[in-house]
Amino acid sequence: MPIYLLNNDLVFPSPTKANDDGLLAIGGDLAPERLLMAYEMGIFPWFNPDDPVLWWSPDPRCVLFLDQLRVSKSMRNVLNQKQYTVSVDQQFSKVLDGCSTAPRKENGTWISDEIKQAYLELHALGMAHSVEVWKENELVGGLYGVSLGNAFFGESMFSMESNASKIGLVYFARALQSWGMEWMDCQIMNPHLKSLGAVEIPRREFLNNLEAALKLKTKKGSWTTILPINSEP
Repeated sequence: MPIYLLNNDLVFPSPTKANDDGLLAIGGDLAPERLLMAYEMGIFPWFNPDDPVLWWSPDPRCVLFLDQLRVSKSMRNVLNQKQYTVSVDQQFSKVLDGCSTAPRKENGTWISDEIKQAYLELHALGMAHSVEVWKENELVGGLYGVSLGNAFFGESMFSMESNASKIGLVYFARALQSWGMEWMDCQIMNPHLKSLGAVEIPRREFLNNLEAALKLKTKKGSWTTILPINSEP
């Protein structure tokens, strides 16, 4: 399949035209309007700093169905110790920084200053959200993503303490369930996500689920006080 070259027009090719690796298009910008259009079509940006913007729609797609979240016995023991607290939308910028500097198996990070600025703008619009994990008033983990309709698109996670990002995801998933959300987009499978119960589904199924989710109202604005983070995940 050809790789589509984007220009200044606010348009994307169909995600079904992505190549075997999931790469769909190159170019364009990270303006809020373009980013939101991409998510609505099941497309997301992922590229190295100093490279042009790359747009992806992989097949299969990694998804976490919230009622299938897997909490291991060891994780349950960690949760029961109550050493951590979890919040939402209190430190979006710091979560971005944590995700960009977290040690990873691959060299470097894809979360450039350009990416940070783009998602800070979405956060200011009430469309991007963060989850913070705290230990003794210190930020030790978290995740961020974008919400549209009844769907949440996870972007990145980080941990400075063992299991911190998993703890944040467990609490967040349960809170999203209380809102009636059914699944979270995880984009591409990795062992960390698989251990939490994420699965791969065909892109066609993902797009059908997304179409249904977008028919519901987006919960815009800060989720700090309106998304319940219960003491028992």
